Amino acid sequence: MIRQIAFLLCVSISFATATQPNLVLIYADDLGYTDLSCQGSKYYETPHIDSLAKEGMTFTNAYAGAANCAPSRACLMTGLYTPRHGVFTVNTSARGKTQDRKLIPIKNTKLLDEKFITLGEALQEKGYRTCVAGKWHLTRNPTKDGFHTNFGGTTWGHPESYFSPYKNPYLTDGPKGEYLTERLGREVSTWITENAKAPFFVYLPFYSVHTPIQAPADITAKYEKKPTHGSHKNSEYAAMIESMDRAVGKILKTLDDLDLAKNTLIVFTSDNGPHGEVSRAEPLRGVKGMYYEGGIREPFLVRHPGVIEAGSTNHTPISQIDLYPTFLELAGEAAPARLDGISLTSAFQSEALPERSLFWHFPAYLQQRTPDPESASQLFRTTPCGVIRKGDWKLIQYFEDGTLELYNLKNDPSEKTNLVQKNTKKSTLLLAELKAWQKATHAPIPTKKNPKYRAQ
Repeated sequence: MIRQIAFLLCVSISFATATQPNLVLIYADDLGYTDLSCQGSKYYETPHIDSLAKEGMTFTNAYAGAANCAPSRACLMTGLYTPRHGVFTVNTSARGKTQDRKLIPIKNTKLLDEKFITLGEALQEKGYRTCVAGKWHLTRNPTKDGFHTNFGGTTWGHPESYFSPYKNPYLTDGPKGEYLTERLGREVSTWITENAKAPFFVYLPFYSVHTPIQAPADITAKYEKKPTHGSHKNSEYAAMIESMDRAVGKILKTLDDLDLAKNTLIVFTSDNGPHGEVSRAEPLRGVKGMYYEGGIREPFLVRHPGVIEAGSTNHTPISQIDLYPTFLELAGEAAPARLDGISLTSAFQSEALPERSLFWHFPAYLQQRTPDPESASQLFRTTPCGVIRKGDWKLIQYFEDGTLELYNLKNDPSEKTNLVQKNTKKSTLLLAELKAWQKATHAPIPTKKNPKYRAQ
Protein backbone atom coordinates (compact mmCIF):
# COMPACT_ATOMS: atom_id res chain seq x y z
CA MET A 1 0.00 0.00 0.00
CA ILE A 2 2.81 2.44 0.94
CA ARG A 3 4.55 1.67 -2.35
CA GLN A 4 1.31 2.31 -4.29
CA ILE A 5 0.73 5.63 -2.51
CA ALA A 6 4.30 6.67 -3.23
CA PHE A 7 3.87 5.83 -6.91
CA LEU A 8 0.61 7.80 -7.19
CA LEU A 9 2.21 10.76 -5.41
CA CYS A 10 5.14 10.61 -7.80
CA VAL A 11 3.01 10.57 -10.95
CA SER A 12 0.76 13.31 -9.56
CA ILE A 13 3.82 15.51 -9.16
CA SER A 14 4.94 14.54 -12.67
CA PHE A 15 1.64 15.71 -14.18
CA ALA A 16 1.68 18.90 -12.14
CA THR A 17 5.26 19.98 -12.83
CA ALA A 18 6.27 18.53 -16.20
CA THR A 19 6.53 20.75 -19.24
CA GLN A 20 4.04 20.17 -22.02
CA PRO A 21 4.58 16.57 -23.10
CA ASN A 22 4.88 15.59 -26.72
CA LEU A 23 1.76 13.76 -27.91
CA VAL A 24 1.74 10.90 -30.40
CA LEU A 25 -1.62 9.42 -31.40
CA ILE A 26 -1.37 6.33 -33.61
CA TYR A 27 -4.72 5.43 -35.14
CA ALA A 28 -4.99 2.18 -37.07
CA ASP A 29 -7.76 1.66 -39.63
CA ASP A 30 -10.05 -1.38 -39.37
CA LEU A 31 -7.79 -3.08 -36.80
CA GLY A 32 -9.90 -5.36 -34.61
CA TYR A 33 -9.82 -5.78 -30.84
CA THR A 34 -7.79 -9.00 -31.02
CA ASP A 35 -5.63 -8.13 -34.04
CA LEU A 36 -2.50 -7.59 -31.91
CA SER A 37 -0.31 -10.16 -30.15
CA CYS A 38 -0.82 -8.36 -26.84
CA GLN A 39 -4.60 -8.49 -27.41
CA GLY A 40 -4.61 -12.24 -27.82
CA SER A 41 -3.74 -13.03 -31.44
CA LYS A 42 -1.62 -16.14 -31.91
CA TYR A 43 -1.09 -15.45 -35.61
CA TYR A 44 -0.40 -11.73 -36.05
CA GLU A 45 2.96 -10.47 -34.75
CA THR A 46 3.22 -6.97 -33.27
CA PRO A 47 6.27 -6.76 -30.97
CA HIS A 48 6.69 -2.98 -31.16
CA ILE A 49 3.04 -2.20 -30.47
CA ASP A 50 3.09 -4.86 -27.74
CA SER A 51 5.91 -2.93 -26.08
CA LEU A 52 3.49 -0.05 -25.49
CA ALA A 53 1.37 -2.40 -23.39
CA LYS A 54 4.40 -3.76 -21.52
CA GLU A 55 5.72 -0.27 -20.81
CA GLY A 56 2.37 1.43 -20.26
CA MET A 57 -1.34 0.85 -19.63
CA THR A 58 -3.89 -1.29 -21.48
CA PHE A 59 -7.54 -0.23 -21.42
CA THR A 60 -9.73 -3.29 -21.89
CA ASN A 61 -13.03 -1.47 -22.38
CA ALA A 62 -12.13 1.31 -24.80
CA TYR A 63 -14.50 2.34 -27.56
CA ALA A 64 -14.51 4.17 -30.86
CA GLY A 65 -17.13 6.87 -31.35
CA ALA A 66 -18.74 4.86 -34.16
CA ALA A 67 -18.53 1.52 -35.95
CA ASN A 68 -16.95 2.82 -39.16
CA CYS A 69 -14.28 5.19 -40.40
CA ALA A 70 -15.41 8.79 -40.92
CA PRO A 71 -17.70 9.19 -37.89
CA SER A 72 -15.07 7.69 -35.57
CA ARG A 73 -12.52 10.21 -36.83
CA ALA A 74 -14.97 13.08 -36.51
CA CYS A 75 -15.64 12.10 -32.88
CA LEU A 76 -11.90 11.79 -32.22
CA MET A 77 -10.99 15.16 -33.72
CA THR A 78 -13.88 17.11 -32.14
CA GLY A 79 -14.32 15.37 -28.78
CA LEU A 80 -18.04 15.17 -29.60
CA TYR A 81 -20.63 12.46 -30.10
CA THR A 82 -22.02 11.96 -33.62
CA PRO A 83 -25.25 13.97 -33.15
CA ARG A 84 -23.14 17.06 -32.45
CA HIS A 85 -21.22 16.98 -35.74
CA GLY A 86 -23.60 15.02 -37.99
CA VAL A 87 -21.03 12.67 -39.51
CA PHE A 88 -22.86 9.37 -39.04
CA THR A 89 -21.36 7.14 -41.71
CA VAL A 90 -19.23 7.11 -44.87
CA ASN A 91 -20.82 8.78 -47.89
CA THR A 92 -24.59 8.24 -48.08
CA SER A 93 -26.70 7.05 -45.16
CA ALA A 94 -28.97 5.17 -47.58
CA ARG A 95 -26.77 2.13 -48.07
CA GLY A 96 -28.09 -1.16 -49.40
CA LYS A 97 -31.11 -1.70 -51.64
CA THR A 98 -33.91 0.87 -51.43
CA GLN A 99 -36.64 -1.77 -51.13
CA ASP A 100 -34.93 -3.29 -48.06
CA ARG A 101 -34.93 -0.11 -45.95
CA LYS A 102 -38.02 0.34 -43.77
CA LEU A 103 -37.22 3.96 -42.93
CA ILE A 104 -35.89 7.03 -44.71
CA PRO A 105 -32.48 7.46 -43.03
CA ILE A 106 -31.19 10.80 -41.72
CA LYS A 107 -29.07 12.59 -44.29
CA ASN A 108 -25.36 12.20 -43.60
CA THR A 109 -22.80 14.99 -43.36
CA LYS A 110 -19.90 13.77 -45.50
CA LEU A 111 -17.27 16.35 -44.50
CA LEU A 112 -16.65 17.86 -41.08
CA ASP A 113 -17.94 21.42 -40.88
CA GLU A 114 -15.24 24.10 -40.57
CA LYS A 115 -16.98 25.55 -37.49
CA PHE A 116 -15.64 22.71 -35.35
CA ILE A 117 -12.34 23.28 -33.58
CA THR A 118 -10.25 20.19 -34.21
CA LEU A 119 -7.83 18.70 -31.72
CA GLY A 120 -5.01 19.89 -33.98
CA GLU A 121 -6.28 23.46 -33.88
CA ALA A 122 -6.68 23.37 -30.10
CA LEU A 123 -3.10 22.14 -29.64
CA GLN A 124 -1.72 24.66 -32.10
CA GLU A 125 -3.24 27.34 -29.86
CA LYS A 126 -1.18 25.90 -26.99
CA GLY A 127 2.05 26.20 -28.97
CA TYR A 128 2.30 22.67 -30.38
CA ARG A 129 3.82 21.83 -33.74
CA THR A 130 1.37 19.48 -35.43
CA CYS A 131 1.66 16.77 -38.05
CA VAL A 132 -0.80 14.33 -39.63
CA ALA A 133 0.30 11.35 -41.70
CA GLY A 134 -2.12 8.98 -43.39
CA LYS A 135 -5.91 8.70 -43.50
CA TRP A 136 -7.47 12.04 -42.54
CA HIS A 137 -10.90 11.37 -44.13
CA LEU A 138 -12.63 14.45 -42.69
CA THR A 139 -11.91 17.48 -44.90
CA ARG A 140 -10.02 18.09 -48.12
CA ASN A 141 -6.76 19.29 -46.57
CA PRO A 142 -5.89 18.99 -42.86
CA THR A 143 -3.37 21.84 -43.08
CA LYS A 144 -6.43 24.09 -42.97
CA ASP A 145 -7.75 22.27 -39.91
CA GLY A 146 -4.96 22.45 -37.37
CA PHE A 147 -1.97 20.64 -38.84
CA HIS A 148 1.25 22.35 -39.90
CA THR A 149 2.37 19.34 -41.96
CA ASN A 150 0.37 16.75 -43.88
CA PHE A 151 1.69 13.50 -45.34
CA GLY A 152 -1.02 11.95 -47.50
CA GLY A 153 -4.13 13.09 -45.64
CA THR A 154 -7.19 14.00 -47.71
CA THR A 155 -10.83 12.88 -48.08
CA TRP A 156 -9.79 9.39 -49.16
CA GLY A 157 -11.11 6.45 -47.16
CA HIS A 158 -8.40 4.16 -48.53
CA PRO A 159 -5.40 4.43 -50.84
CA GLU A 160 -5.59 3.55 -54.51
CA SER A 161 -2.57 1.36 -53.85
CA TYR A 162 -0.28 0.64 -50.92
CA PHE A 163 2.61 0.61 -53.36
CA SER A 164 4.07 3.64 -55.09
CA PRO A 165 2.98 5.33 -57.30
CA TYR A 166 0.28 6.37 -54.80
CA LYS A 167 -1.33 9.11 -56.92
CA ASN A 168 -2.03 10.97 -53.70
CA PRO A 169 -2.14 14.80 -54.07
CA TYR A 170 -0.61 15.25 -50.61
CA LEU A 171 2.17 12.66 -50.83
CA THR A 172 4.85 12.60 -53.47
CA ASP A 173 5.40 9.21 -55.06
CA GLY A 174 8.41 7.28 -53.87
CA PRO A 175 10.44 4.74 -55.83
CA LYS A 176 8.23 2.28 -57.68
CA GLY A 177 7.08 -0.41 -55.28
CA GLU A 178 7.74 1.59 -52.11
CA TYR A 179 5.26 0.52 -49.39
CA LEU A 180 2.94 3.24 -48.06
CA THR A 181 2.92 2.17 -44.41
CA GLU A 182 6.71 2.11 -44.26
CA ARG A 183 6.81 5.50 -45.98
CA LEU A 184 4.48 7.10 -43.44
CA GLY A 185 6.56 5.77 -40.56
CA ARG A 186 9.70 7.20 -42.14
CA GLU A 187 8.09 10.60 -42.81
CA VAL A 188 6.89 10.89 -39.22
CA SER A 189 10.28 9.89 -37.84
CA THR A 190 11.98 12.55 -39.94
CA TRP A 191 9.40 15.15 -38.95
CA ILE A 192 9.89 14.39 -35.25
CA THR A 193 13.64 14.80 -35.68
CA GLU A 194 13.14 18.17 -37.35
CA ASN A 195 10.67 19.32 -34.67
CA ALA A 196 12.33 17.79 -31.62
CA LYS A 197 12.50 21.12 -29.80
CA ALA A 198 8.70 21.04 -29.90
CA PRO A 199 6.33 20.44 -28.04
CA PHE A 200 4.76 18.46 -30.87
CA PHE A 201 1.59 16.54 -31.65
CA VAL A 202 1.81 13.69 -34.15
CA TYR A 203 -1.45 12.24 -35.43
CA LEU A 204 -0.63 9.08 -37.36
CA PRO A 205 -3.85 7.57 -38.76
CA PHE A 206 -2.39 4.74 -40.82
CA TYR A 207 -4.31 3.73 -43.93
CA SER A 208 -3.51 0.19 -42.80
CA VAL A 209 -5.15 -2.22 -42.42
CA HIS A 210 -8.04 -1.02 -44.57
CA THR A 211 -8.62 -2.55 -47.98
CA PRO A 212 -7.14 -3.07 -50.52
CA ILE A 213 -5.41 -5.97 -48.77
CA GLN A 214 -1.86 -5.49 -50.08
CA ALA A 215 1.43 -6.20 -48.33
CA PRO A 216 5.13 -6.73 -49.10
CA ALA A 217 5.70 -10.17 -50.61
CA ASP A 218 8.52 -11.16 -48.26
CA ILE A 219 6.48 -10.55 -45.10
CA THR A 220 3.44 -12.24 -46.62
CA ALA A 221 5.54 -15.32 -47.40
CA LYS A 222 6.47 -15.58 -43.73
CA TYR A 223 2.81 -15.88 -42.71
CA GLU A 224 2.00 -18.32 -45.48
CA LYS A 225 4.27 -20.76 -43.64
CA LYS A 226 2.86 -20.03 -40.19
CA PRO A 227 -0.03 -22.01 -38.57
CA THR A 228 -3.24 -19.98 -38.59
CA HIS A 229 -5.48 -19.46 -35.56
CA GLY A 230 -9.26 -19.20 -35.77
CA SER A 231 -10.33 -16.33 -38.00
CA HIS A 232 -6.77 -15.00 -38.02
CA LYS A 233 -5.58 -16.73 -41.18
CA ASN A 234 -5.09 -14.21 -43.97
CA SER A 235 -1.34 -14.05 -44.64
CA GLU A 236 -1.45 -10.77 -46.55
CA TYR A 237 -3.52 -9.09 -43.85
CA ALA A 238 -1.09 -10.39 -41.24
CA ALA A 239 1.77 -8.89 -43.25
CA MET A 240 -0.04 -5.54 -43.35
CA ILE A 241 -0.28 -5.62 -39.55
CA GLU A 242 3.40 -6.48 -39.17
CA SER A 243 4.37 -3.71 -41.61
CA MET A 244 2.43 -1.23 -39.49
CA ASP A 245 4.12 -2.57 -36.38
CA ARG A 246 7.54 -2.05 -37.98
CA ALA A 247 6.60 1.56 -38.78
CA VAL A 248 5.59 2.07 -35.15
CA GLY A 249 8.93 0.55 -34.13
CA LYS A 250 10.78 3.10 -36.25
CA ILE A 251 8.98 5.95 -34.52
CA LEU A 252 9.67 4.50 -31.07
CA LYS A 253 13.36 4.20 -31.94
CA THR A 254 13.43 7.82 -33.12
CA LEU A 255 11.97 8.97 -29.80
CA ASP A 256 14.60 6.91 -27.95
CA ASP A 257 17.46 8.17 -30.11
CA LEU A 258 16.42 11.78 -29.49
CA ASP A 259 15.93 11.15 -25.75
CA LEU A 260 12.27 12.18 -26.08
CA ALA A 261 10.51 9.05 -24.83
CA LYS A 262 10.22 10.20 -21.22
CA ASN A 263 8.44 13.39 -22.23
CA THR A 264 6.14 11.78 -24.81
CA LEU A 265 2.69 10.30 -24.30
CA ILE A 266 1.89 7.68 -26.94
CA VAL A 267 -1.62 6.39 -27.57
CA PHE A 268 -2.34 3.48 -29.92
CA THR A 269 -5.91 2.61 -30.90
CA SER A 270 -8.14 1.88 -33.92
CA ASP A 271 -11.20 3.45 -35.53
CA ASN A 272 -13.54 0.45 -35.61
CA GLY A 273 -13.70 -3.32 -35.76
CA PRO A 274 -12.03 -5.52 -38.36
CA HIS A 275 -13.04 -6.00 -41.98
CA GLY A 276 -15.17 -9.11 -41.55
CA GLU A 277 -13.96 -10.91 -44.65
CA VAL A 278 -10.33 -10.98 -43.50
CA SER A 279 -10.39 -11.00 -39.69
CA ARG A 280 -12.65 -11.24 -36.63
CA ALA A 281 -12.56 -9.83 -33.12
CA GLU A 282 -13.47 -13.16 -31.50
CA PRO A 283 -14.66 -13.75 -28.84
CA LEU A 284 -16.41 -10.41 -29.36
CA ARG A 285 -19.46 -10.45 -31.58
CA GLY A 286 -19.53 -8.49 -34.83
CA VAL A 287 -17.16 -6.64 -37.12
CA LYS A 288 -16.68 -3.23 -38.70
CA GLY A 289 -20.02 -1.51 -39.22
CA MET A 290 -21.84 -3.30 -36.38
CA TYR A 291 -22.66 -1.86 -32.97
CA TYR A 292 -21.93 -5.13 -31.23
CA GLU A 293 -18.65 -5.13 -29.28
CA GLY A 294 -16.58 -6.42 -32.19
CA GLY A 295 -17.50 -3.34 -34.19
CA ILE A 296 -16.77 -0.64 -31.61
CA ARG A 297 -14.48 -1.97 -28.85
CA GLU A 298 -10.86 -1.21 -29.74
CA PRO A 299 -7.30 -1.86 -28.60
CA PHE A 300 -6.22 1.13 -26.49
CA LEU A 301 -2.64 1.31 -25.26
CA VAL A 302 -0.99 4.31 -23.60
CA ARG A 303 2.65 4.83 -22.65
CA HIS A 304 4.31 7.69 -20.78
CA PRO A 305 7.46 6.50 -18.98
CA GLY A 306 7.69 7.68 -15.38
CA VAL A 307 4.06 8.79 -15.40
CA ILE A 308 2.01 5.72 -16.38
CA GLU A 309 2.84 2.52 -14.52
CA ALA A 310 4.39 -0.09 -16.82
CA GLY A 311 2.32 -3.21 -17.45
CA SER A 312 -0.81 -1.77 -15.84
CA THR A 313 -4.39 -2.53 -16.89
CA ASN A 314 -7.55 -0.44 -16.63
CA HIS A 315 -11.03 -1.95 -17.05
CA THR A 316 -12.98 1.33 -16.92
CA PRO A 317 -15.17 1.92 -20.00
CA ILE A 318 -13.77 4.88 -21.93
CA SER A 319 -14.32 6.46 -25.34
CA GLN A 320 -12.00 7.96 -27.91
CA ILE A 321 -13.84 11.27 -27.45
CA ASP A 322 -11.93 11.38 -24.16
CA LEU A 323 -8.62 11.96 -25.92
CA TYR A 324 -9.43 15.57 -26.85
CA PRO A 325 -9.88 16.77 -23.24
CA THR A 326 -7.00 14.53 -22.11
CA PHE A 327 -4.55 16.09 -24.54
CA LEU A 328 -5.79 19.59 -23.73
CA GLU A 329 -5.22 19.03 -20.02
CA LEU A 330 -1.71 17.74 -20.66
CA ALA A 331 -1.08 20.80 -22.83
CA GLY A 332 -2.03 23.00 -19.88
CA GLU A 333 -5.63 23.94 -20.57
CA ALA A 334 -8.88 22.85 -18.97
CA ALA A 335 -11.23 21.21 -21.45
CA PRO A 336 -14.17 23.40 -22.48
CA ALA A 337 -17.59 22.33 -21.25
CA ARG A 338 -18.82 21.89 -24.83
CA LEU A 339 -16.86 18.61 -25.15
CA ASP A 340 -18.61 15.29 -24.54
CA GLY A 341 -15.51 13.44 -23.38
CA ILE A 342 -13.63 13.62 -20.08
CA SER A 343 -9.92 13.74 -19.33
CA LEU A 344 -8.24 10.40 -18.72
CA THR A 345 -5.21 11.76 -16.86
CA SER A 346 -6.49 10.47 -13.52
CA ALA A 347 -7.04 7.03 -15.08
CA PHE A 348 -3.43 7.09 -16.28
CA GLN A 349 -2.54 7.38 -12.59
CA SER A 350 -4.78 4.40 -11.74
CA GLU A 351 -7.36 6.63 -10.10
CA ALA A 352 -11.08 6.09 -10.63
CA LEU A 353 -12.92 8.05 -13.29
CA PRO A 354 -16.35 9.55 -12.60
CA GLU A 355 -19.18 7.09 -13.21
CA ARG A 356 -20.91 7.81 -16.51
CA SER A 357 -22.63 6.23 -19.47
CA LEU A 358 -21.30 6.01 -23.03
CA PHE A 359 -23.51 6.54 -26.08
CA TRP A 360 -23.66 5.88 -29.81
CA HIS A 361 -26.10 7.11 -32.44
CA PHE A 362 -26.47 5.68 -35.94
CA PRO A 363 -29.58 6.89 -37.85
CA ALA A 364 -28.48 5.25 -41.10
CA TYR A 365 -28.13 1.93 -42.93
CA LEU A 366 -24.98 -0.02 -43.65
CA GLN A 367 -25.35 -2.93 -46.05
CA GLN A 368 -23.87 -6.39 -45.67
CA ARG A 369 -20.96 -7.37 -47.86
CA THR A 370 -21.75 -11.04 -47.41
CA PRO A 371 -24.35 -12.68 -45.13
CA ASP A 372 -23.05 -12.49 -41.56
CA PRO A 373 -24.41 -14.83 -38.87
CA GLU A 374 -23.47 -12.32 -36.15
CA SER A 375 -25.63 -9.54 -37.58
CA ALA A 376 -29.19 -8.90 -36.46
CA SER A 377 -30.08 -8.61 -40.15
CA GLN A 378 -28.94 -10.61 -43.14
CA LEU A 379 -29.41 -7.56 -45.37
CA PHE A 380 -27.58 -4.99 -43.26
CA ARG A 381 -24.63 -4.94 -40.92
CA THR A 382 -26.46 -2.18 -39.07
CA THR A 383 -29.93 -0.67 -39.28
CA PRO A 384 -30.75 2.67 -37.59
CA CYS A 385 -30.06 2.36 -33.88
CA GLY A 386 -28.99 3.97 -30.63
CA VAL A 387 -26.73 2.41 -28.01
CA ILE A 388 -25.92 3.01 -24.35
CA ARG A 389 -23.32 1.33 -22.14
CA LYS A 390 -23.61 1.90 -18.40
CA GLY A 391 -21.37 -0.11 -16.12
CA ASP A 392 -21.52 -3.73 -17.24
CA TRP A 393 -24.79 -3.22 -19.11
CA LYS A 394 -25.37 -2.40 -22.78
CA LEU A 395 -28.68 -1.65 -24.49
CA ILE A 396 -29.27 -1.39 -28.25
CA GLN A 397 -32.42 0.35 -29.48
CA TYR A 398 -33.44 -0.23 -33.10
CA PHE A 399 -35.42 2.62 -34.63
CA GLU A 400 -37.23 0.63 -37.33
CA ASP A 401 -39.56 -1.17 -34.94
CA GLY A 402 -38.41 -0.36 -31.39
CA THR A 403 -36.70 -3.73 -30.85
CA LEU A 404 -34.35 -3.77 -27.86
CA GLU A 405 -31.32 -5.90 -27.03
CA LEU A 406 -29.84 -5.97 -23.53
CA TYR A 407 -26.51 -7.56 -22.62
CA ASN A 408 -24.44 -7.90 -19.48
CA LEU A 409 -20.94 -7.50 -20.90
CA LYS A 410 -19.18 -8.74 -17.77
CA ASN A 411 -20.95 -12.10 -17.92
CA ASP A 412 -21.53 -12.20 -21.66
CA PRO A 413 -18.85 -10.26 -23.61
CA SER A 414 -19.84 -12.14 -26.77
CA GLU A 415 -23.41 -10.74 -26.54
CA LYS A 416 -25.01 -14.13 -27.05
CA THR A 417 -27.91 -13.77 -24.62
CA ASN A 418 -30.44 -10.95 -24.97
CA LEU A 419 -31.73 -10.26 -21.45
CA VAL A 420 -34.37 -7.69 -22.36
CA GLN A 421 -37.27 -9.99 -21.40
CA LYS A 422 -35.61 -11.28 -18.22
CA ASN A 423 -34.61 -7.86 -16.93
CA THR A 424 -37.29 -5.42 -17.99
CA LYS A 425 -36.42 -3.04 -15.14
CA LYS A 426 -32.84 -2.59 -16.36
CA SER A 427 -34.03 -2.25 -19.97
CA THR A 428 -36.54 0.43 -18.99
CA LEU A 429 -33.99 2.44 -17.01
CA LEU A 430 -31.35 2.31 -19.76
CA LEU A 431 -33.84 3.14 -22.50
CA ALA A 432 -35.06 6.16 -20.54
CA GLU A 433 -31.48 7.39 -20.10
CA LEU A 434 -30.71 6.79 -23.78
CA LYS A 435 -33.80 8.74 -24.85
CA ALA A 436 -32.90 11.59 -22.49
CA TRP A 437 -29.44 11.75 -24.05
CA GLN A 438 -30.94 11.71 -27.55
CA LYS A 439 -33.15 14.64 -26.60
CA ALA A 440 -30.30 16.57 -24.98
CA THR A 441 -28.02 16.17 -28.01
CA HIS A 442 -30.83 16.76 -30.54
CA ALA A 443 -30.02 13.37 -32.03
CA PRO A 444 -32.02 13.02 -35.26
CA ILE A 445 -34.06 9.83 -35.26
CA PRO A 446 -35.51 8.49 -38.52
CA THR A 447 -39.28 7.98 -38.30
CA LYS A 448 -40.53 8.49 -41.85
CA LYS A 449 -41.57 5.24 -43.52
CA ASN A 450 -39.94 4.37 -46.83
CA PRO A 451 -42.74 4.05 -49.43
CA LYS A 452 -40.51 1.87 -51.60
CA TYR A 453 -39.91 -0.69 -48.85
CA ARG A 454 -40.87 -4.25 -49.73
CA ALA A 455 -40.95 -6.82 -46.93
CA GLN A 456 -38.98 -9.98 -47.60
